[in-house]
Amino acid sequence: MSQQSNSKYLKYVVIAAAIAGLVVLAKQFDFQLLFQNALAWVESLGAWGPIAFIAIYNLATVLFLPGSLLTLGGGAIFGLVQGSIFVFVAATLGATFAFLIGRYLARDAIAKKIDGNQKFKAIDEAIAKEGLKIVFLTRLSPVFPFNLLNYALGLTSVSLKDYVLGSLGMLPGTILYVYLGSLAGDLAMLGQETATVDPATANLQLAAKVIGLLATLGVTVYVTKVAKKALDNSVGDSALS
Repeated sequence: MSQQSNSKYLKYVVIAAAIAGLVVLAKQFDFQLLFQNALAWVESLGAWGPIAFIAIYNLATVLFLPGSLLTLGGGAIFGLVQGSIFVFVAATLGATFAFLIGRYLARDAIAKKIDGNQKFKAIDEAIAKEGLKIVFLTRLSPVFPFNLLNYALGLTSVSLKDYVLGSLGMLPGTILYVYLGSLAGDLAMLGQETATVDPATANLQLAAKVIGLLATLGVTVYVTKVAKKALDNSVGDSALS
């Protein structure tokens, strides 16, 4: 192995270790208290609050920290309309940062490993062609962990454009959580059981669950279909060669 390759490998190891260290350190804190203090600080910033909120949300996303409390907090601080906009922008930016980290830290290594395996290569290329639909469906489904999915998709050949556009699938869940946060209206109430069980809220929650279930079924069937087609094509090409 050349000195240049060793240097490049060492750089990746150091960056990966630093990220892992930050994740482990972050997990030592009380998330609810940490986020509530951060949200209280955001609320005190006035016009600068949205920028600080987006920055905090981005950091939480990259560090694998759960963003549900921050989403609720966005509703409590900014209200339904502005809160939905700020949370969606923050979640999309944070997800994109994680995607790029996953792609440029590990994608090259993964590509080299699958280069000799035509089946995996075919599936990877097929997913790239259908990337927008797959990303959109996985974003709709609550089954796929948001933070993990950001990095995992970075290891595929999905284009950055399709990845970002597919983030529109987050909108239903985002609006629901922001709405619930706006009903709380008080940062101290976040993360606690609240009496927001009016018919309209109950119907909204049910609708979100139905959308999530349908998206889960849809993405499972769709990805299976794409993978099968890629495998069939791969086998056919191998038989002809």
